[in-house]
Amino acid sequence: MTLRGRLTSAFLVVVLGPVLLGSIFVAVTVGAVNRERTTERLDHAATTVSVAVGAICRQLQASADAVAVVPAESRRAVADQLVARGLATEILVTDPEQPNLGRSATTGDPGGAGRDCADPGAGEPSRVSASAYAQDVTVIAAQRIDAALLDRLGEAAGVAVTLGADVPGAAGTARRDLRAEPGRPVPLTLTVPTGEPTFRYLALLLIVLVTAAVAVLAARWLARSTTRPLGDLAWAADRVANGDLDTRVPIPRPDELGRLAGTFNRMTRELQSYVQALTASRDQLRRHLAILGDTLSSTHDLDRILPVILRTAMTATSARAGLILLTDPADGRLAARCGFGLAGDWDMPGAELPHRAVLGTVAATGSPLRGNTGQPACESYLAVPICAPPDEEAGPEEGTLGVLALFDRLGGASFEDTDLRTLRTFAGQAGVAVHNVRVHEEAQRLSLTDPLTGLWNYRYLREVLRREVERASRFGRMLTVLVLDLDHFKEVNDTYGHTAGDQVLGEFARRIRIGLREVDVAFRQGGEEFVVLLPETDAYGGVIVAERLGAAVRDRPVLVEPRRPGLPDRIPISVSIGIAVFPEHGATAQEVLDAADEALYAAKNAGRDTYRLAVRVSRGGTEGHLDPATAVTGGPQPPRHGRGR
Repeated sequence: MTLRGRLTSAFLVVVLGPVLLGSIFVAVTVGAVNRERTTERLDHAATTVSVAVGAICRQLQASADAVAVVPAESRRAVADQLVARGLATEILVTDPEQPNLGRSATTGDPGGAGRDCADPGAGEPSRVSASAYAQDVTVIAAQRIDAALLDRLGEAAGVAVTLGADVPGAAGTARRDLRAEPGRPVPLTLTVPTGEPTFRYLALLLIVLVTAAVAVLAARWLARSTTRPLGDLAWAADRVANGDLDTRVPIPRPDELGRLAGTFNRMTRELQSYVQALTASRDQLRRHLAILGDTLSSTHDLDRILPVILRTAMTATSARAGLILLTDPADGRLAARCGFGLAGDWDMPGAELPHRAVLGTVAATGSPLRGNTGQPACESYLAVPICAPPDEEAGPEEGTLGVLALFDRLGGASFEDTDLRTLRTFAGQAGVAVHNVRVHEEAQRLSLTDPLTGLWNYRYLREVLRREVERASRFGRMLTVLVLDLDHFKEVNDTYGHTAGDQVLGEFARRIRIGLREVDVAFRQGGEEFVVLLPETDAYGGVIVAERLGAAVRDRPVLVEPRRPGLPDRIPISVSIGIAVFPEHGATAQEVLDAADEALYAAKNAGRDTYRLAVRVSRGGTEGHLDPATAVTGGPQPPRHGRGR
């Protein structure tokens, strides 16, 4: 529902609600008053009719008494006189001495005694009578209850009187039943029209309808006059939202809506000036961000990314100088990686960095700092931490990766809040770049590393072997390749379990790393087979390394935990080694590796726990034993053949 509809509905509820409630109250009140008046009329009519019937009974009793007390010879004349005067419709006299009076003295035919006023229990309900007694004479005075009498009673009471009780009334009438009782011997039914105030109800309905029509018109006018300025304001706001900042709202009246329209126009003018200023800054920043985006998407080289980030941040904040420092993942120390505008060489020791304490505090707390130093060389500074982007799947953040610092804002005494927000943005870009580079390096390392032993894997072996063969060929150097294989490793897995087998492989790799030089490289080729590259080493040096590795493996059994019940906790192991030298045993990397592999099979066939040196012509190998007592002492000559394991 629109605002105009809501205002109209609210006004109608406020106006028509009381009107409707009042109309209902009036209608209910009129009906109640009408029912009370009807009840009062029936009560009055019942009293009137009861009094009139009682008067008739008293009149009949007086007539009967008058006839009873006169002499016998005068009774007929008195009775006729009383009937003639209308005091009774008939008088019945019974006298044993005057049988001619045995019927009655009446103006009409006798119809029976009727109902006695004193005892209305029996008798004709269309007559009422009263009795008098004098010695043996009984006088009964009766009055016929005819339509004329009922009409007279109705006129006197103002109601319609009907003989008998429980007589159903017509529609739109109210009735009252009068039961027979002493003094009122006949049952009567009083009927009165209810007199529903139909005209009043119609008038009341007409008033409500007229009031409702007037209220609807007033509500529409009020809602229109209230919502029209708001509609103009909404239209102008929509135009401003679509980019038309020249839109203005007319001010119809100096009321609250007029003040709102004036405030909107003033806000639009200020917004237009801000947008113009922001558009100029946006165009400049867009150019720098385009350069930054191209750099971030094209390389993982921090030496190219960080200078672009720093120059863009300096341009956006009008800083004279800037510096980026990164923490060393190994020891956590800050090291300068990029700087511009600093006096002298920016690649300086940490003790000579400007505001070293400030930068260290930012890196330690992870909170930005800014201020003025009061020194001519560097009046103001602004430093923010470079943090890794949050990653819910990766777990806790890495912490602070470094610090981005700017010095001396051109055109201002110090850096402002807007500069802090801008520098946070660029620090976030730097954090993403550093994090991505480190993630890329870690992913590359994991893709080339065996997770069980920590040695390089077979994929990296092929790359390094090819590179080392090319380097040895280019500089005329020698390269020795050792292929090592643990003896009876399947039996270790079958006897001690694969967990113990993994511990043996890890310990074997550790002993290989200990027995090599820093320039030597070890690889896990797969399973229990390993490869060692010895740059600038001839066959004699390869034999020495093979003897040393074999002794290191043989002399110290591997401790496994937990051990299986009934088995020792130390596993004796031995290794067989094949040796090949580039270019003596192969002209390519694959040929040298194949030659070393064939030499390994020769060592295996010779009884294990020994080594073999590949030969240039024959497919056999030079025998050797990994016993220190039989170590080669004079060049790459084959050692004595010993007992293999």
